[in-house]
Amino acid sequence: MSATAWFVTLAVLVVVLLLAAGTATLIARRRRPVVEAPLVAEPEDRPLAVVVVNPVKIDDAGRVKVTETCLELGWAEPLWIETTVDDPGSGQARDALDKGADVVLACGGDGTVRAVAHVLAGTDSVMGLLPAGTGNLLARTLGTPTDLAAATRIALTGDDRAIDVGRVRVDDGENEDTFLVMAGTGFDAAIMENTPEGLKGKVGPLAYVVSGLRAMRGRRTGVVLHFDGGGPVRRRSRTVVVGNSGTLLGGLVLMPEATIDDGHLDVVNIAPKGFAGWVAVLVRVVSRKRRGHSRVEHWQARTITIAADAPQPAQIDGDPIGDVGRLEVRVDPGVLHVRVGEERDGD
Repeated sequence: MSATAWFVTLAVLVVVLLLAAGTATLIARRRRPVVEAPLVAEPEDRPLAVVVVNPVKIDDAGRVKVTETCLELGWAEPLWIETTVDDPGSGQARDALDKGADVVLACGGDGTVRAVAHVLAGTDSVMGLLPAGTGNLLARTLGTPTDLAAATRIALTGDDRAIDVGRVRVDDGENEDTFLVMAGTGFDAAIMENTPEGLKGKVGPLAYVVSGLRAMRGRRTGVVLHFDGGGPVRRRSRTVVVGNSGTLLGGLVLMPEATIDDGHLDVVNIAPKGFAGWVAVLVRVVSRKRRGHSRVEHWQARTITIAADAPQPAQIDGDPIGDVGRLEVRVDPGVLHVRVGEERDGD
């Protein structure tokens, strides 16, 4: 075979091999599964949680837990707005709405929650709970865990529940305040008023027990109650409590029939005489019975007026508001949307 023939033959073989290799590569490419790049939302497209936080109630580790949970669930990094002594949360809640919050997280004690709720009630905005206080009364009622990561997960992925709020006017004042769990006068308010913040920080809810033992020595006073505009009901009293929920610390239930979304408020008047009377009242509370002691009376109403013969210590969701002579209370049904997990029976 001549050199030319060899050259032509080799050239043909090279072309054939190249074509075969190209065909094999094309077939392999066609058979290879197509892997699409994951779709990642831009930060501005992710839902935003704004945390209204009492800075003394949470440390850096707690903030990291909340932030990591938000990012893990595909939310944007949360925006933190701190409360102040002069503004415990209402102004910050308005700021959160202005910034486009998809959910406003109230992180702190009952005072922070109440201040945020005061702004969100009556709107379509949703409140999540990050309980970081001593009482955490609304969180206890709704079954929200105190672990910040678990509470954040509920606040971002739970169901929305419309609950009632209480409105209270003090001594014929012009403005109404908001409460979510309980407001009242007398013994329970004296406990809140006389429990030092430092003691709560050291021993937690036990601080209320210490203060309660001291407050038991007080005297009964005369009160006049009005329910739904009806005639006066005159009683002697150590404490009158109006409840949107009846749950106390330690799982105790002061008002067994109170439900946070039934459109009514529950009222209890407690008027024991001496230590033996307090023991009987405690047994009645522990047993969760609506009746069982003559010094414990219950009512349900939409509007309640409490007028005392002499000014008494008063509290709203555990926050002392000083001595007052008159409270006008009403229910505002279903106006607050709260993010909840698995609901508890009887709430």
